[in-house]
Amino acid sequence: MRKHNGKKIIGAILLLVILVLVGNGKMQQAKADPLQPEIARKILRFHILANSDSEEDQAVKIKVRDALGKMMGPKLADSKNLEETKKIVSENMDEIVALAEKTLEDNGYTYGATAELAHVQFPEKNYGDYTFPAGEYEALEVTLGKGGGHNWWCVLYPNMCFQGAVYEVVDEEADEALREVLTPEEYADVFDSGKLEIRFKFLEYFR
Repeated sequence: MRKHNGKKIIGAILLLVILVLVGNGKMQQAKADPLQPEIARKILRFHILANSDSEEDQAVKIKVRDALGKMMGPKLADSKNLEETKKIVSENMDEIVALAEKTLEDNGYTYGATAELAHVQFPEKNYGDYTFPAGEYEALEVTLGKGGGHNWWCVLYPNMCFQGAVYEVVDEEADEALREVLTPEEYADVFDSGKLEIRFKFLEYFR
């Protein structure tokens, strides 16, 4: 019994050490990831800022997202590279704004919307199994009203936004597209799945 308890204590201590090391690694990565500029150069993000953090403004933000997804998904389906994606976005900017404003108006909001391709500072962001490092990225930025609320975002190129009905789930096709755009080192830098799984497998021994 004592031996079993001892193994549990050792396992708990090792888990704590692993968590501290992983946490420190994440902090260092968030401070300055040397691969971020190259990653940013190869992707285009999509960013929707809600008017505020009220429940109503956050809910209509999602409705705008869904409306824009239905419109832009087919247009971007055959885009072959970053420049083509940006061209499609630019050519449809007026339609993007009009649809965002119509969606707002249909739901009783009159504060309007704006949209632009802009260089935006992002904190470290998780997206499914991926963690994109903090830094400046080019993005299609849609601002609803004052843009003072929490935002929704995804990766527009390669297309990880409109692959399915559930926007936050990245399928195999989107994952493969990201692999093709990034170098193996850059892909490993953003891919999060399995990084912490080792600690759970390791602790099986101490149960």
